[in-house]
Amino acid sequence: MNDVIIIGAGPAGAAAALTLCAHGRSVLVIAGEHRDSGLFKAKRIDNYPGMPGVSGAELLSLIDAQLAACGAQIVRGVAVSAAKLKSSLMVSVGADAYSARALILAVGAVRGAAFPGEEQLLGRGVSYCAVCDGAFYKGKRVVVLAMRSNAEDEAETLRRLGCLVTVVEPKGKSIKLEGESRLRAVQVDDDTLEAECAFILRPAVAPDSLLPGLALADGAIQTDRACRTNIDAVYAAGDCAGKPLQIAKAVGDGLIAAFSVNDALSSS
Repeated sequence: MNDVIIIGAGPAGAAAALTLCAHGRSVLVIAGEHRDSGLFKAKRIDNYPGMPGVSGAELLSLIDAQLAACGAQIVRGVAVSAAKLKSSLMVSVGADAYSARALILAVGAVRGAAFPGEEQLLGRGVSYCAVCDGAFYKGKRVVVLAMRSNAEDEAETLRRLGCLVTVVEPKGKSIKLEGESRLRAVQVDDDTLEAECAFILRPAVAPDSLLPGLALADGAIQTDRACRTNIDAVYAAGDCAGKPLQIAKAVGDGLIAAFSVNDALSSS
């Protein structure tokens, strides 16, 4: 079991990982695709001290190299669920599960509200993970709502598993998930696509869907000054913890969260 799992490898997650590794903690970082982040798309950053004119892609590349050298274990993928157990936390990435004594959420600003019907049908024909649940739908019609850069790869995985796949890019479309006890169809504008599962592939799962019971305030994770959330041993840092959505603030949050985690682990 790791000391700490950090979900997110942007400025907040990286600052937390570097600090915790410097304290000798075992750290696992779950890193999604940088291409899906708003920072990656920034052509020029002029308000981060000491690095004028750097692009978002360049900054993230430097962060990757620094993380690789610090001793943290890096897992590439999207965290699809987390759970608080009696004395640990469990995080699922695809079909794999990882445990730790503490969890830092540094998932960035997760954009986009849930689709109509999504929350009601989650686990009843709505899934966030093709690898986890695809085998249950062999020979059945599924819809992939593709919102992250590797969504087509996951759609191809479903095809190899024998699913009958329709890929939809939701941008600019009206999406509604229909069904009562189970999903039966996905409404896309005026078209009705019959389906037994909708795989919703966002760049990151919304924090309160990732970890049920997590308190939010104005759409952000609610934290105190030590970056603690309402769930014991769970912390949040960076854009997911609210404004201002700035790199400097994210780095500061990551540092504070790391010190809070280290203090808590030392006293437990």
